[in-house]
Amino acid sequence: MSQIRPGGPSPIIAPSILASDFSRLGEEIRAVEAAGADWLHIDVMDGHFVPNITLGPDIVKALRPHVSIPFDVHLMIAPADPYLEAFAAAGANWISVHPEAGPHLNRSLKRIRQLGAKAGVVFNPSTPPETIEWMMDEIDLILVMSINPGFGGQTFMHSQLKKIERLRAMIDACGRDIVLEVDGGVTPETAPLCVAAGATALVAGTAVFKGGPEAYAANIAALRRA
Repeated sequence: MSQIRPGGPSPIIAPSILASDFSRLGEEIRAVEAAGADWLHIDVMDGHFVPNITLGPDIVKALRPHVSIPFDVHLMIAPADPYLEAFAAAGANWISVHPEAGPHLNRSLKRIRQLGAKAGVVFNPSTPPETIEWMMDEIDLILVMSINPGFGGQTFMHSQLKKIERLRAMIDACGRDIVLEVDGGVTPETAPLCVAAGATALVAGTAVFKGGPEAYAANIAALRRA
């Protein structure tokens, strides 16, 4: 995957199933794939690391046969290490963890790669970019949370744009093809701000799933145009 630059190809669009109809998940993910989604973003929450509970590896495994697009699994759980193997086996293509979710981030990233998935690091609004300064070679994806993680439908935090810019500079300086993803309050209005700051992938929940399946293609297209 080549890096996507501002003004270049459109960013990766990864609809978050957190905003979908959980009573018909299989239909929902097939619908967003048909509507043009590049990835599927799957938020895993444990009610401990964040104040919400969502789903586990068995549901990821059940969803995997329904679509061919990559599964972008965001683990908002602590500890994360005991569950890496289960999510990789369930079909996760990308697995992202928070530095705060375990004592040894570098070890977690190495383990994700050993399991055959791409390794990501997630930045809460208060997590400093310097956290990963000495391990850029172990990272395939950086996810910037532009909200406090735990619930969908929150308002975009403009303070995170400077962090995206800083991480973009770190990626460029290391010369590696690292995806820079943004999640939280991404809409046609905030998407261009993220891309201008250097983002190459956008997670969108409400902005994609609003209006039902008939609207998904138009919603995704609106994000791309933005």
